[in-house]
Amino acid sequence: MKLPEKYVYPAIMHFEEGKEISVVFPDLDAATSGENELDAMNSARELLGAVMYGLEQDGEPIPKPTPLQMLPTGGMNDVLTLVDVYMPTIRLATVTRSVTRTVTLPAWLNAAACERNVNFSQVLQDALKQQLHLG
Repeated sequence: MKLPEKYVYPAIMHFEEGKEISVVFPDLDAATSGENELDAMNSARELLGAVMYGLEQDGEPIPKPTPLQMLPTGGMNDVLTLVDVYMPTIRLATVTRSVTRTVTLPAWLNAAACERNVNFSQVLQDALKQQLHLG
């Protein structure tokens, strides 16, 4: 099954004097906040990506977004908005994340490499790519 490239969900931004802007996704039972509108929107997009990726990975059903006009707001300090997330970037970020591996080296080789400021991670990555013929 091909997964969607983009998800778009309604969110309610709540503004309160002297407080962070809260962002609630009613369809996803998830919320976040930000110091200003840009920060709140970025945080909302990041949260939406994390929630949707989690649902995809767990094989959970993806809830249908409620149309904006059907969402009630809590008052004049609330603004309805749509938040979108581009999932290929989210999915790729989890694939290319780094993992820690412990390697064992002879002490003399470790000392020589440290003396020459060798980047162990880069050398291991390069060697593995060469060994596996990955370019």
